[in-house]
Amino acid sequence: MPLVQDIEKIRSDFPILSQQVYGKPLVYFDNAATTQKPTVVIDAISEYYREYNSNVHRGVHFLSNKASKAFEDVRVQVQQFINAKHVHEIIFTRGTTEAINLVASSYGRRFIGKDDEIIISEIEHHSNIVPWQMLCEQVGAKLRIIPALDDGTLDFEAYLKLLNQRTKFVSITHISNTLGTIVPVKDFIDAAHRWNIPVMLDGAQASAHTEIDVEVLGCDFYSFSGHKTFGPMGIGILYGREELLNAMPPYQGGGEMIQDVSFTKTTYNNLPFKFEAGTPNVGDVIGLGKAIAYIQQLGLPYIAEREKNLLDYLTKRLLETGNITIIGNAPEKTSVVSFLIDKIHPYDAGTIIDRFGVAVRTGNHCTQPVMDRYKLPGTIRASLAFYNTEEEIDILIAAIEKVKEMFY
Repeated sequence: MPLVQDIEKIRSDFPILSQQVYGKPLVYFDNAATTQKPTVVIDAISEYYREYNSNVHRGVHFLSNKASKAFEDVRVQVQQFINAKHVHEIIFTRGTTEAINLVASSYGRRFIGKDDEIIISEIEHHSNIVPWQMLCEQVGAKLRIIPALDDGTLDFEAYLKLLNQRTKFVSITHISNTLGTIVPVKDFIDAAHRWNIPVMLDGAQASAHTEIDVEVLGCDFYSFSGHKTFGPMGIGILYGREELLNAMPPYQGGGEMIQDVSFTKTTYNNLPFKFEAGTPNVGDVIGLGKAIAYIQQLGLPYIAEREKNLLDYLTKRLLETGNITIIGNAPEKTSVVSFLIDKIHPYDAGTIIDRFGVAVRTGNHCTQPVMDRYKLPGTIRASLAFYNTEEEIDILIAAIEKVKEMFY
């Protein structure tokens, strides 16, 4: 697909992008927080509730059968999207956060104990820190941290030194939501596997920007969120290797995770239902399926090339303006740029930028340890998607010039 002439068609697929804020065209650069939704996703959710809203796996009537089929079709779609070996290795969750909590709680409580070690990294967002801290408090394990280098990459040599016979789990991000760093996760997985240590990848920032192949990566668990993949909020994916999922106890009780119940004993359902307690989020699963189909129609190679061009242009324009410090300069980056304007507080700058109709994120981006690493109060973060344009970047640069004019 050509990179330029189709951009207006692509933008027309996202109705929210055509609106104005403060009398100016909306420029949406907060895609790392959540992505916008194409009409096909919005319509699919509406169609479900208007035409075949029904609980799944419970009824024999027409609506229930139709909803169940649509629900399970998306599971197959996700399996193919990330190239999982088995469809029952795909668990629907509320998002990346719940997926990580599920693994920490279920796998962690069964297989990690006192004085065992869990490795995460210094560039994780809070959802890949706190569940492991909670587990450590519960079982007496210890958290070990892979340090970040000045450019935002992880110190691989330091990681190798952390691995030992006490290490029982590694959980790291695939792409940093604050620095944009694309972690060479295959190297980290291979190193852990030499010690027979399972590895979980937090793919919250990866699923919308890069191809994911869990078989090639060799990871043991992978998670991502629907709303950061142009789908709805409140739905996410946990992939887990069959043998590990089978060895793990259920995370929550009730609903479809049950096979047989009596007052003396309950037996649990098979995968994937063992980990899907209660009524699932059917409408949003169907919406996620449409989002994945939309991404596949555009093609992840196209998306990656488009976003790389936007990243290069944004970086160039920021540096041209002067008095800009970019935090995170890893050689392999996705389209996320965290920056500071001289000594101006990010919140003050973001407030002025907002009045230009430009939505950027300011603050710690749920990565307080990253801010501590670089001794910052926070940053301004512009995170781009394929529907953004060079003209929108120029509007951001004009807003930055206004910020400098007001503070100097």
